[in-house]
Amino acid sequence: MSVIYQHFRPEEKEFIDQVTSWQQYVENTYAEKLTDFLDPREQYILKSIIGENSEVKYLLFGGTDKCERKRALIFPDYLDPSSDNFQISLFEIDYPKKFIKLDHRMVLGSLMSIGLKREKFGDIIVNGDRIQFFMANEVEDFVVHQLNQIGKAKVSVAKQDLQNAIVSDEDLKEKETTASSLRLDVVLAAAFNISRQKAQLLIQQGHTKVNWEVVERTSFECDEGDVLSARGYGRCTLLSIQGKTKKDKIRIKLGLLK
Repeated sequence: MSVIYQHFRPEEKEFIDQVTSWQQYVENTYAEKLTDFLDPREQYILKSIIGENSEVKYLLFGGTDKCERKRALIFPDYLDPSSDNFQISLFEIDYPKKFIKLDHRMVLGSLMSIGLKREKFGDIIVNGDRIQFFMANEVEDFVVHQLNQIGKAKVSVAKQDLQNAIVSDEDLKEKETTASSLRLDVVLAAAFNISRQKAQLLIQQGHTKVNWEVVERTSFECDEGDVLSARGYGRCTLLSIQGKTKKDKIRIKLGLLK
């Protein structure tokens, strides 16, 4: 087990133990295990640990193929699961669009304020004045009854078929670049086309997050699946680390969201 830990960060130990216990549960019971919604970094850890195990398989799904947050279904190799196995619901928010403007941040805050844990709902999709979100079936009734206000707006939610999911008008752009290292200041500078000094300042002032947690260490080592954000610059995901160039630079692929 200690061999697994050394490939990840110390603070990820608890999640690693959880993934291992899920895997063992499936191996011992020959039954499937459905997780809550995982962020990209958690998905990467799960994939790394379960890997291409011949007896235990996994699939990731968040409601559509483009979702960032996904539930994992871990299952014995004889099962052939479908999207129904993921038990994901899609809801659209109905609100007075002529008078009120809602955004991603307001919806996220309201879902959290009614006592819903972040891992129980997936992506929030905004396209113009339409807003939808994915959530775990088991909290459907709770959300329908509790989510009746966002900001000053009275709202209601209506269930939709997953096929009716809208496409976000936030444009995810992929960018392939090189970096001298995977330090947080270096990756931020490469992602947002800013100087390394500017990136260091943002980090030291507490304006950057890695996987939604504030990180103030410029030397923090980034890894695949990490979601980075810098106030005023946007958000990016370290999609993959693709080896080194002849000049010993690291090739990385980023997904940028402005």
